[in-house]
Amino acid sequence: MLGIYIFFPLWKSFISRSFIIRIAFYDMKTNSTAKGFEGSKKMSLKEFGTLSEYIYNNFGIRLPPVKKVMLEGRLQKRLKANNFQTFKDYIEFLFGKDGKSEIIYMIDAVSTNKTDFFRESMHFDYLMEVVLPKHIEDNRYGNLKIWSSAASSGEEPYTIAMCMEEFNKAHNAKVGYSILGTDISVSILKKAVEAIYTIDRIVNIPLNLKREYFLKSKNKANNTVRIVPKLRSNVVYKRLNLMDTSYNEIDNDYDIIFCRNVLIYFDAQTQEKVVNKLCEKLKKGGYFFLGHSESLIGKNVPLTQVKPTIFIKQ
Repeated sequence: MLGIYIFFPLWKSFISRSFIIRIAFYDMKTNSTAKGFEGSKKMSLKEFGTLSEYIYNNFGIRLPPVKKVMLEGRLQKRLKANNFQTFKDYIEFLFGKDGKSEIIYMIDAVSTNKTDFFRESMHFDYLMEVVLPKHIEDNRYGNLKIWSSAASSGEEPYTIAMCMEEFNKAHNAKVGYSILGTDISVSILKKAVEAIYTIDRIVNIPLNLKREYFLKSKNKANNTVRIVPKLRSNVVYKRLNLMDTSYNEIDNDYDIIFCRNVLIYFDAQTQEKVVNKLCEKLKKGGYFFLGHSESLIGKNVPLTQVKPTIFIKQ
């Protein structure tokens, strides 16, 4: 039966996504982050160091001292949820034998995912104008495997699916495809699976695509749309940690990998390691798409640039 499935591997396989850490505004006047939580205390520098070191070692993200307020504010709700009065108690629980499942929620609390449909649209133009015609020429309509390694709430995978459908219609083609989307956050992956978005998220999408690929809610008061089943059935979501030693649960024969707007949050050494691990899953001659604010200059990776932020595996 067709459908979208979400897989949750062992707790050690959390990814470092495709996520965006940002500075959160913590309202000291209203103390809104910990409203109603009596006895909540500030995070000490030592506690911040313990948590930030863990996040870097396991998820590749650096949290410099200027982000202490962000981390403190975001984790107040986790203290409240677990009935802890201090960060000391929370940290002891987090790293204790009963705290493994809490790591999921801790990462959810401190990460923010930002993405859009057709973000950095030049990549999708290249997909339809260069990659897909060449795929037909080389593979005679063979199935195309695509990995969105920083899938967030699903906008990128569903944009890719729309491009595939539009290409097939325009060229009277029958290119089959399957898309894998991975990310760190349980809550963000649930949103991707649900594929429900507010109207404002699709305002810049052409009208013909809105009519073809988005369903309006039957409840007129509900200002949301949902991706049509045809697209959803071609996308599978998994949780993965880009910091893992290897990606054993990922197939080794992808034709295209999107890794956009995540490497900028890693240091140079981690960037190179992550790209090389991703390339192990990419076919020779396969395409690798990078975010426009990212670069592989100086990196020892098996990729040749064909256009800015677009590469082919050697």
